[in-house]
Amino acid sequence: MIWNVVLVGAGGFLGAIARYGLSGFIAKRFPRTIPYGTLTVNVLGSWLLGFMAGHSADPRFVLLWGTGFMGAFTTFSTFKLENVNLLRGGRWGASILYTGMSYSLGILLAYAGYIS
Repeated sequence: MIWNVVLVGAGGFLGAIARYGLSGFIAKRFPRTIPYGTLTVNVLGSWLLGFMAGHSADPRFVLLWGTGFMGAFTTFSTFKLENVNLLRGGRWGASILYTGMSYSLGILLAYAGYIS
């Protein structure tokens, strides 16, 4: 049991660092109204988690990379806050586009990962 907690914690540590780095890198390269950094980590994480779910993996691997890493790498709360900020700034079109892209690409890529 304790090793399961260690695996999830280690994966979460790595996932949070990866999200911070990749999201920041993309946000600096593409400074737009739509937060492409968060969009990228969320849809990439959807594909990776779909891939893991579509292939038989050792339960310890799933705890480390699926639950831990992907749980920290993808970020539903940041996605919601960014949408609130877009709406508060009167950027309704950007919010709708961001939400649509996040959900449609996320589901599509999760499925693509699952069947690949």
